[in-house]
Amino acid sequence: MSGKRPVTVITGASSGIGAALARVFARHGHRLALVARRGDRLRALADELAAPDEAKPVVIVADLQRADAVRMIEDSLAAHAAEPQYIVNNAGFGLVGTAAALDRAEQLAMIDLNMRTLAELSLAFVDSLARHRGGILNVGSMAGFLPGPGMSVYYASKAFVLSFSEALHSELKARGVRVTVLCPGPVPTEFADRAGISGSLAPTFLTLSAERVAEAGYRGLMRGRRIVVPGMINKAVIAGIRFAPRRLLLALLDARQHRRRSARRT
Repeated sequence: MSGKRPVTVITGASSGIGAALARVFARHGHRLALVARRGDRLRALADELAAPDEAKPVVIVADLQRADAVRMIEDSLAAHAAEPQYIVNNAGFGLVGTAAALDRAEQLAMIDLNMRTLAELSLAFVDSLARHRGGILNVGSMAGFLPGPGMSVYYASKAFVLSFSEALHSELKARGVRVTVLCPGPVPTEFADRAGISGSLAPTFLTLSAERVAEAGYRGLMRGRRIVVPGMINKAVIAGIRFAPRRLLLALLDARQHRRRSARRT
């Protein structure tokens, strides 16, 4: 053994699903390392989650779009004599608009965060995860099962998360490392504001709270599930998508995003 204390590293922990996941892991006795850009929010969350007679969660203020972000996380953990038992890749964002019209640099930054950083963090600490019989929870989306006109790069990035996580689940099983991809539907968080979505994300019957999504993700990871889709209705939707004609799905999603773009202009 390395002698370092095992921690759960959670990216995008400053709000939304990431903060909810931090609370769930803390409630189940995991020591945490919280990663995001907004240091004030991370420190407030760390204070909230600090347990008596336990070390406070490690706070790592980092821009995960930077090429050296994973090295910064590694160095910060080493400075606290800690190493990952679990990696929770939650950080990510989306953008509404056609790919040709959206800012190209922003879309490439989305790819960096949603895909490259997630893949790098998933692979950087495999030895440590195996040593502590831990795992990886990658936060995907129901979008990963769908084509995404009007949010094409975002949907494609979540398709990558889904495919990559499923394959990693198979590859790392022999080493005792669990890999789960969490694929929620709409969740009321800051995601919509960042993406430029006005109005509701989706019908309310598809919407779940960040807390319910986090609980489902945690349970699924601990049980070694490959894919977790929170909510019975969302599960049924995903089952139906597998049999729906791709052309129909494209038309329905294109029409929905067109309404969203029209709403933004009015």
